[in-house]
Amino acid sequence: MPPALRPPLRTALLPLLPVLCGLLLLVLDPVPLQGLRHALFDQYQRWQPRVASAVPVRVVDIDDASLARLGQWPWPRTRLAELLARLQAADVASIGFDVVFAEADRSSPQIASSEWPLTPELKRQLAKLPDHDAALASRLGQSGAILGFAVSQPENPLATPSTVDSPPPPSPARFIEAGAGASARLPAFAGAIAPIPALAAAAGGHGGLAFIPDRDGVVRRVPLALRVGGELRPTLVSETLRSALATRNLILRAEGGQLREIRIGDLNIPTTTSGELWVHYSAPDAGRRLPAWQVLAGQADPALLAGHIVLIGTSASGLMDLRFTPLGQIVPGIDIHAQALEQILAGQFLQRPAWATAAEALALFAAGLLAGLLALRRKALFAAALSLSLAGALFAGSWLAFHHAGLLLDATLPALTVLAAFAVGSLVHHRQSEREQRRVRTAFARYVSPNRVAHLLAHPEALQLGGERRQCSFVFTDLAGFTTLMEKIDPAQAVELLNAYLDEMIAIAFRHEGTLDRIVGDAVAIMFSAPLVQPDHAARALACAREMAVFADSYAAKLQARGIAFGHTRIGIHSGEVIVGNFGGKHIFDYRALGDPVNTAARLESVNKQLGTRLCVSAATLADCPEAAARPVGRLVLKGKSEALAVFEPLPPELPAGYAPSTEYAAAHALLSAPAADREQALTLFARLIEQWPDDPLVRLHWQRLQAGESGDLLVMQAK
Repeated sequence: MPPALRPPLRTALLPLLPVLCGLLLLVLDPVPLQGLRHALFDQYQRWQPRVASAVPVRVVDIDDASLARLGQWPWPRTRLAELLARLQAADVASIGFDVVFAEADRSSPQIASSEWPLTPELKRQLAKLPDHDAALASRLGQSGAILGFAVSQPENPLATPSTVDSPPPPSPARFIEAGAGASARLPAFAGAIAPIPALAAAAGGHGGLAFIPDRDGVVRRVPLALRVGGELRPTLVSETLRSALATRNLILRAEGGQLREIRIGDLNIPTTTSGELWVHYSAPDAGRRLPAWQVLAGQADPALLAGHIVLIGTSASGLMDLRFTPLGQIVPGIDIHAQALEQILAGQFLQRPAWATAAEALALFAAGLLAGLLALRRKALFAAALSLSLAGALFAGSWLAFHHAGLLLDATLPALTVLAAFAVGSLVHHRQSEREQRRVRTAFARYVSPNRVAHLLAHPEALQLGGERRQCSFVFTDLAGFTTLMEKIDPAQAVELLNAYLDEMIAIAFRHEGTLDRIVGDAVAIMFSAPLVQPDHAARALACAREMAVFADSYAAKLQARGIAFGHTRIGIHSGEVIVGNFGGKHIFDYRALGDPVNTAARLESVNKQLGTRLCVSAATLADCPEAAARPVGRLVLKGKSEALAVFEPLPPELPAGYAPSTEYAAAHALLSAPAADREQALTLFARLIEQWPDDPLVRLHWQRLQAGESGDLLVMQAK
């Protein structure tokens, strides 16, 4: 950026504000930002779902077909005991129930005998039958199956404990915290809804059933450990896995005071700081499930169960265990548990590493700062292209990290910061450019008329060589005796006086919307109706000349009062058709008017010296100013011309001192211009006028002409 366009340091730092705001948002992590991040990660999963691998995980599904064949839910616990027996016979690795048995089986004979209106004999008969819960408990003890328990409300230290909150069921799992703060951020709940005591005591373990969806209801993570009633407990996923691996320990590994992974047996599972596993969902896979009725009927292939972790749950729509996934699907909750187990066993993890936030902060800062600097120092299109490329590169890097390494790196906030920094930088650059444009326009206007500058800015197509014919008016001024004055006073003072004079003369021209054609020494040339057409150009030129004359007389009088012999100003005004436009060549061109009217206006300024007047205006200009007061000078044949030009002297509202009354002068001049001019009578009238107004320049001019033997109003000028 050129030095003139470089903004001050305080302004240049403005693009840093979006970067700082981005860093602050990264630290605060507000909900809308989380939503954007989740939307990005969900899109990555839709582009690249996890490829299902052949790992030993199976779902025994209490589906709609099973309910249709075997009756509505809940089934008798004896049927579930039979299901466990079938699975145990198939030599499964472990079994987990995605079911909470919080109440006794109401179909059990013992309950029926106590509640139903039966005869004493029938009640005694029923009492001898096996208890359904006892049958399931017996099978649980043999199979070591894991039961699920539900959690109650999230833990709130300020809330009064609820009477429905009960302690979590006992667990054989042992938690080992490796590193300070390993369990500090685990999801905490006030209590549990546990299986009935008989079943709880017989189970091989207990796993919490606690999906914690995000605000949009999508389940993206599955917790592996919970804090329930102040005690650490595994979830169904981690407890079933622990059982399959025949280990007791769940090791919570922390780094920097935050949980990073959970080790179960030989498996290291990367987690969030809250002990959650990011689930990388696969496409729906019907082969993952076995209908419960097939297993109970002995029709399931034993090879599909042997050595597998088996989860028992339901996909039946009426049981309402349905969840939303990042793939935009609604799936049974049991499928999410199964998918979590599959990716753990396959080692196909999604993880947001500990350094993710630091990397995003670095990318945000570097890319945002670069985008802001580009917007400040480069052209808008170039800066926009590079800024968009930066944002695209951030998303590309984020996608590649997901695609190749399963890393969840958020590019949304860094990319938004890049765009915000570019926007702020562009606004600063635009404001600075406008300021510089105003500065250049102001400076340029010192060389070119403001109306010409404004016209070029509004019509850049006018910056080309060529011209057009147009009716224009011209005002030429010259300062008498300035060269002599410069020889008598200090040159610096002379320049100062001249600059003050020219400054106001040009300001007057600009007030009348005239275009400065040129400055030659102490002379000024002004044109009207170019570059913009001005229908009243003649009136503007005449009014401008009059105001210039008033100022010039006043300025000269002030300086003369100080003893400085500043001369008077002569002015010529003329109108006519000229060619206006840009003239020159490929290296430089100038905007001006070409044609005889330009030379004529200059000659009219010059003849003031021979006539003794200060202002001369042609009849061509005066014809468009019917209200203007002027008196005739005569028909002048200017030097180098062959045709006469009717010339007038404009008059101010009040006649200058020493001027003859307009009516008397007009009567005397009429004798000169009459077809049959009477020289003697004209001489008599002008003699009378010269006697009374000897200082009137035109009276003196014509009296001297008549005395010299001339007649008529035709004056042939011998000098320019």
